Amino acid sequence: MSLLRPHAPAAGGRTGDRGATAPAAPAAWARDLAMGMRFAAGSGREGWIRTALTAAGVALGVAVLLLGASVPGVLDSLHGREKARENLGQAHPPRAADDTLRYASSDTVFHGTPIRGRLVRPDGAHPPVPPGIDRLPGPGRMLVSPALKKLLDSPEGSLLRRRLDYRVAGTIGDAGLLGPAELTYVARPVTLAAADGYRIDHFGKEWHPAPLRAPVVLLVIMVCVALLTPVMVFIGTSIRFGNERRERRLAALRLVGADVRTTRRIASGEALFGALLGLVAGGALFLAGRQLASVVMLWDVNVFPSEVAPGPLAAALIAVLVPTAAVLVTLLAQRGVTIEPLGVVRHRPPVRRRLWWRVALPAVGTLLLVPLAWERPWTDTPWHTIRLATGAMLLLLGVTALLPWLVQAVVGRLHRGPVPWQLAVRRLQLSSDSATRAVSGITVAVAGAIAIHMLMTGMQAGYTRAYAESGKEPRISLWGNAAGWPQTQRALTALRATPGVTAARGTVDALVAPLPHPPGRPEDAARTTVTVGSCAELRTLARLGSCHDGSVFVTATGREGAVAPGATLDLNPPRDAYETVRPHPWTVPRTARTVPLLAHRPHPDRVVYDLLATPSALDIGKLNGPTTELKVDFDRGTPDAVEHLRNTAARIDPTMNEISAVDNPHDAQYASILDGLFAGAVVTLLLIGSGLIISTVEQLHERRRLLSTLDAHGTRRATLGWSVLWQTAVPVVLGLGLALGCGLALGALVLTMIDSAVTVDWPVVAQITGIGGAVILFVTVLSLPALWRLMRPDGLRTE
Repeated sequence: MSLLRPHAPAAGGRTGDRGATAPAAPAAWARDLAMGMRFAAGSGREGWIRTALTAAGVALGVAVLLLGASVPGVLDSLHGREKARENLGQAHPPRAADDTLRYASSDTVFHGTPIRGRLVRPDGAHPPVPPGIDRLPGPGRMLVSPALKKLLDSPEGSLLRRRLDYRVAGTIGDAGLLGPAELTYVARPVTLAAADGYRIDHFGKEWHPAPLRAPVVLLVIMVCVALLTPVMVFIGTSIRFGNERRERRLAALRLVGADVRTTRRIASGEALFGALLGLVAGGALFLAGRQLASVVMLWDVNVFPSEVAPGPLAAALIAVLVPTAAVLVTLLAQRGVTIEPLGVVRHRPPVRRRLWWRVALPAVGTLLLVPLAWERPWTDTPWHTIRLATGAMLLLLGVTALLPWLVQAVVGRLHRGPVPWQLAVRRLQLSSDSATRAVSGITVAVAGAIAIHMLMTGMQAGYTRAYAESGKEPRISLWGNAAGWPQTQRALTALRATPGVTAARGTVDALVAPLPHPPGRPEDAARTTVTVGSCAELRTLARLGSCHDGSVFVTATGREGAVAPGATLDLNPPRDAYETVRPHPWTVPRTARTVPLLAHRPHPDRVVYDLLATPSALDIGKLNGPTTELKVDFDRGTPDAVEHLRNTAARIDPTMNEISAVDNPHDAQYASILDGLFAGAVVTLLLIGSGLIISTVEQLHERRRLLSTLDAHGTRRATLGWSVLWQTAVPVVLGLGLALGCGLALGALVLTMIDSAVTVDWPVVAQITGIGGAVILFVTVLSLPALWRLMRPDGLRTE
């Protein structure tokens, strides 16, 4: 039975040149799609090249879609792992029992890389155990992650081994890690003061991650939009690679009796074959590429490869929508072409493209984005996220919609020039669809890359300025729990003896509240900071004049509710609604003098200095949660001065916290992401260039009689070679111009949203544009062999 037998017309119907028939049954669809897939699989070397290129484009798009669909699962996994292993305090701490332990944080930094540390001290024989650990380490021992063990065993970890002065008793399993490269440890010190930790009876406390800052939220949204929008355009473009050759084969099918609808379904089957191959290849590429998750580090976080997996619903949607898109795109493409038994009819006068809806897309996108740029500050709300994503996508898709109109409008006004130029322009005037369709992928990819590059360059510049401003003075701030002034003095002595340290000062700070407490919630009472230190330490904060042990000073901060001499304060105010404490009244001496702070702003560090007191003026032991505040200056020229300083701080108190600007981890992170963006843009341009080659060669095949005629009349090969160059160059140059304008506009709007100066990395823009120009040469050079082969007199033969 012939699969190409013409269908009988419906009663009262008629058959014409277009072979109109009643809608086909599902069996006819399945039969014709299967035939198209067989044609694609058995169409020889050239057919397989076209199919392979379509599959490569679809595979790249599918891999990116699967990666994007995996992001929510990855974030949920990270949050779940973090929640399962943490419990930094409970609202109602349990009493010491056989199943409780004291738990404290001892995070540190080594050569700019954060290291998560936790200290434990069991209260009994059956304490809770975090995931990834069978049992807690013994006194003076620690369990480490495999990555930390590797670092400690290496020569680079010699300084870190002195800081983590515990014996390694084992490694933490995967269940206790965020990723395979995480640096973390759980140690059991010989002693752990009650003030240095929390008493807990379980792990897995409800944990809510801190909200992302506006720049990071914008970056995530823009990366998703700039990745997924070109992917959608590129999948649509890839499906139509080799469309001209397919249409000529369909004309042959019309000659043996197939009607128009049959040929369209067969064409859809050919595209479906490439899309299915791309779907399988994309899945394989995703599975292979996700193995890099264990070595890729973004913002000091990496994940296990098995956690990079899309949800079942997302994977099913991708598996269904990509082949469906292949069929629909092919059917839509066939509507603009008349396939007759004797050939493909496309030599009708070109339809003038309408401009209004093409301009409406970027215009609506701009209207959605501009109000967001005016808001101060930008806030992360679902409505803002939808507006930003929709506006950016419409702006990028608007470039794709504008390009065909722009190419038609420009080439329609080009009439003069040398012969190669006129040949190229005339070809584009007759039909520029194939060229603009392939180049549209370039425009979206380049525009998105430029916008994201601008956003990341602005963010990187902001971080660099912030670190440069904060790090003008090489200083580290340390703070931890204070047991008394003698302890702070010993810490200052140890820090000053550390190699590379040039100066150190320290105080004991605490929050106090005025008495009597306001009615209602005492924890809501206004807070005042009291700073305790020797006269020498206090002189680094304010102009004291005369000072002796027992002196008290009130600072002239000008703050509302400032402390006045003679005021009564509670040294032991409740820190939250769950804390029940007894007030410890203390009266500010009436002899307290008002002194000005040395810094122009009221709080030069993390403390607001309201009240300065010497150690004998009040009892530090009566303060609620006093902290030791240490400011340490060091010499940048001393090798590893910062690491020596951190080692000393760990010996003083392993739970001590650090605030500094000496390590700027953002530079390397942003540099690696920018390199990845540039590499992605290059790969996209090269892949789309490959599609342009197929399109150009097929157009040359369509014009083989014309080329043979020109050759017979003595036209030089160089003339036709230059015509191929101009035919490729005009759409690419116009597309890159649109991409540059769209990318700069989108990047400027997004930078305005985060109050960042609009900066453009022109060398990178020039490189991307230069690669676009290289694609033109790439397409031209690889098209020349086919051109020479077609310029032969035997092309004039006909039957």
